[in-house]
Amino acid sequence: MLKILGRDNSINVRKVLWLCEELNLEYEREDWGRGVLSTQSPEFLQLNPNGQIPVVLDGDLVLWQSNSIIRYLANAYDKEHLLYPTQAKERFFVDQWLDWQAIELNNSWTYTIMSLLRHSPDHQDPNLLQQGIDKWNRHMQMLDQQLAKTQAYVAGSQFSLADIPIGLSVQRWKATPFDHPTLNHVDQYFERLNQRAGFLKWGNNGEP
Repeated sequence: MLKILGRDNSINVRKVLWLCEELNLEYEREDWGRGVLSTQSPEFLQLNPNGQIPVVLDGDLVLWQSNSIIRYLANAYDKEHLLYPTQAKERFFVDQWLDWQAIELNNSWTYTIMSLLRHSPDHQDPNLLQQGIDKWNRHMQMLDQQLAKTQAYVAGSQFSLADIPIGLSVQRWKATPFDHPTLNHVDQYFERLNQRAGFLKWGNNGEP
């Protein structure tokens, strides 16, 4: 049985929990992270020297980095390869959007999240906040354009592994308190995700 270390309202932990729901994987979970057990403890740092959640234990294998974890779980346990295709072309588009979420989209919201949700005293410059909001919205407009092409999910017509981190990112964008532009394709995508049991369970349960 998998063991997941991380609080269940963390966006990165929820990626793993949502995928487990999609694949009907059994797991045990322990609370680690802000407000519970410290990820800076020697015990945790021995598992993940970055001191970040989640960590997943699959037998003797220690996994960290959330998008890498969900790739591994899909490879190991999605026997029909429905979420993570084996063909190079189809897998490329899934990987492309997984990496876009981790590198481009994730970095676009940093200042905004630190200012509006974490209330960091070092992130209260109104000009920098507006720049952060604008940057985040530009990336969401890119996503809207992609969804206009596929008319379904981010990597194509079928739900894939890429929709898990990006779906949770859409939830974070919608839940963060600032004026949002109207993005019809993102809204329709969000409605499609809300028809999935895994998203209903883990998509809106946590903090933005």
